[in-house]
Amino acid sequence: MNQEVVIKELNAFLKGQYMGIHQYEHFIKHLKDPSVKKEFQKIQQEHKEHASQVAERIQNLGGVPVDSEGIMGSVQNYMSRFSIPNTTEDMIKMAKEGEDLYGIHMSEEIVKGDLDPESKALIEVILDKDRQHVEHLDSLTH
Repeated sequence: MNQEVVIKELNAFLKGQYMGIHQYEHFIKHLKDPSVKKEFQKIQQEHKEHASQVAERIQNLGGVPVDSEGIMGSVQNYMSRFSIPNTTEDMIKMAKEGEDLYGIHMSEEIVKGDLDPESKALIEVILDKDRQHVEHLDSLTH
């Protein structure tokens, strides 16, 4: 397994974590419902913990972890500020779609087959938690 490839893949995954953290920041800022805001803060905190774990893994492999979502992520983040829904339900729906589409599906593609066993195990734990986030967000709309 090429360590440079593993570090590159983990950094791409880490950028996605930062995108999620910033997206939740926008939602939290606009949410009126204190109970939903608290749930979003909890999910955001878990993304921060995951980002820290991935950054530490990259360092342990001798790499330098990224510290932001990158230029493309920054542009997407900036643009998303103008598309925050007005209702709590729509924010929950948008967060759920972000977790599912970007958090899980794109991350699975980024890291498919290019990781050492320890890194793969870490990412699987994180993706399992992201799947729980989707289920939890889904439960908030029922």
